[in-house]
Amino acid sequence: MNLLEKEALVHEKAEQFEHAQPEEVIAWAVETFPNITFACSFGAEDVVLVDMLQHISPSTDIFYLDTQFHFEETYDTRNRISAHYDMEFVRVAPEISVEEQVEIHGAELWKSNPNLCCNIRKVEPLTGILSKYDAWITGIRRDQAPTRANSKKVEYDTKFGLIKFNPLAAWTWEDVWNYIRQHDVIYNPLHDRHFPSIGCMHCTRPVMPGEDPRAGRWSGTGKVECGLHK
Repeated sequence: MNLLEKEALVHEKAEQFEHAQPEEVIAWAVETFPNITFACSFGAEDVVLVDMLQHISPSTDIFYLDTQFHFEETYDTRNRISAHYDMEFVRVAPEISVEEQVEIHGAELWKSNPNLCCNIRKVEPLTGILSKYDAWITGIRRDQAPTRANSKKVEYDTKFGLIKFNPLAAWTWEDVWNYIRQHDVIYNPLHDRHFPSIGCMHCTRPVMPGEDPRAGRWSGTGKVECGLHK
């Protein structure tokens, strides 16, 4: 399938699936693109998608970017989910260790140059893993941030050159938690401590009442995205 064919397919399916349930989008995605993967960060949206995938296509690869800076609660959530579904997550790590990063770029790169830190520990590893697939699934929702407000359920990802599915794009935060409660889905306990969006421990803080849900990410830096999504 060439680029023009992919773009035409994306446009057609984005319209068709606009009012479809996430499970419908996922079912079509895994059937049409067997060589597909899901990027899991173990946040609320992503644990919902893990649960859906285990019922629809349990053999689909699910990977996570191990920045080596995650909260212990995040790693524990990974372990509990893995045991619950009897499945393994694909671990994707940066090319350089934390110690090598300090030696090359100095201590606390996330403070001096957060974009470079994210590039080394997230964007470059993601680029590598996605090069092995034809399509990927994410937990993006439109109301997460202004930068995501126009996300479609099916898109062509120009950054990585593959089809991108956002099954939960139209869901609200309440929709996510309704699913978690109704299906008794394992979730990261940091959500109970005012962390609506969970990233690396150095760059994520609790969100105070009245703040934007992503205000706890890279607080005070002006940075709003890690670079994984356009």
